[in-house]
Amino acid sequence: MLRNYLLTAWKVFMRRKLFTAINLLCIVLTLVVLMVVASLLETAFRPSGVEGKSERFLQIMLMRMDSPDGNSVSTTPLGYKLIDKFLKPMPGVERVAAATLPSPTSVYQGERVSELQMRRVDADYWKILDFPVLAGRLPTAADDAAGRMVAVLNATTAKRLFPGLPAAAVGQHIDVGGQNFEVVGVVADAMHVNAFADIWAPISTFASSDYRNQLTGMFVALILAESSADLPRIRRQVESIARTVVHDDPKKWAKTRFWADSKLDLFARLTVGGSETFDSGAGLLLSLIVVAMLVFMLLPALNLVNLNTGRIMERRVEIGVRKAFGATSSQLALQLVVENVLLCLAGGLIALAVTAGVLAWLETIQLVDYMQYSLNLAVFGWGMLIATIFGLVSGVLPAWKMSRLDPVHALKGAV
Repeated sequence: MLRNYLLTAWKVFMRRKLFTAINLLCIVLTLVVLMVVASLLETAFRPSGVEGKSERFLQIMLMRMDSPDGNSVSTTPLGYKLIDKFLKPMPGVERVAAATLPSPTSVYQGERVSELQMRRVDADYWKILDFPVLAGRLPTAADDAAGRMVAVLNATTAKRLFPGLPAAAVGQHIDVGGQNFEVVGVVADAMHVNAFADIWAPISTFASSDYRNQLTGMFVALILAESSADLPRIRRQVESIARTVVHDDPKKWAKTRFWADSKLDLFARLTVGGSETFDSGAGLLLSLIVVAMLVFMLLPALNLVNLNTGRIMERRVEIGVRKAFGATSSQLALQLVVENVLLCLAGGLIALAVTAGVLAWLETIQLVDYMQYSLNLAVFGWGMLIATIFGLVSGVLPAWKMSRLDPVHALKGAV
């Protein structure tokens, strides 16, 4: 039976090329937009590659401090002292890393000045993130302890400062903001929340050691769990630790709060959830995304309903003949729906190829520095599922309407 439906659908497509082409174009354009958005969301919230362990690590990026009277609030990144004293000794975690947020810095090479983004990180940072090492090595705990002036560059920066292969940069010296660093390694470019930077150096290379005594500053903490099942426990543990933190000036700030977040939780907290409660607002954010996508899908779906109605109206004589020869309304409706689903699935496959091209183009023009886009099985699966839903939603109503035509009126060409 399915084979007959497929053959019938193919004949219909070939006879009504104009309607088919218009339907297909509408489907492809809609699915391309949806799949590009899905790929961007997948890259942001479930990254692979450098941050491939994100399924089992959490980040603490902000802390909230409240005054004794509750009238003043301050939200700021963490200080190194808070991470070193309260978070690194945490039991039941694989490791805790400290890293500064990217900050602009100047690299001097003779009269040439390059404006770059720099992070200072500890050795655990390199254990949590999986940077592909293109040349040289990564800083170690011994480098941290000794305060060695070593640096790591990403591939683009290495090529910019020292043209040639990545290995050409290893062993070179650079002047970063008046400090002399030896380049010991080159890693692949990466654009993720915790991975983005042009240059990395050990935390102990700060010109001053004042950072060691600060509860607030410019640091973030990365907490790697032994398994993803440990994340809920770690969240509660971090919330409990926050209650024990006493600010250096308790008369000014009486209460400190911070939370360990996943990528989605962090984004939600920065956008819709705020920094006031344990709940990051991720559920609300996902709801808003789903509603936005449904609204976006509704308009082309209604357009497809009209296109399908027009396409099927052209076939009323054919439908009348089939009904006259004994075809039931359910058989005709099923045939029309199957045709529409097949058309949408064909559009989904075309949209997949177009989406891959769009993502490759976005990566080529570097709309966002170091951003890498990719299509994976999850995005492909969602795309084909949406295509199937499109086919069902936009085909059921026209199919049901036309399958109920009176055969006498249909043969006369009247509805």
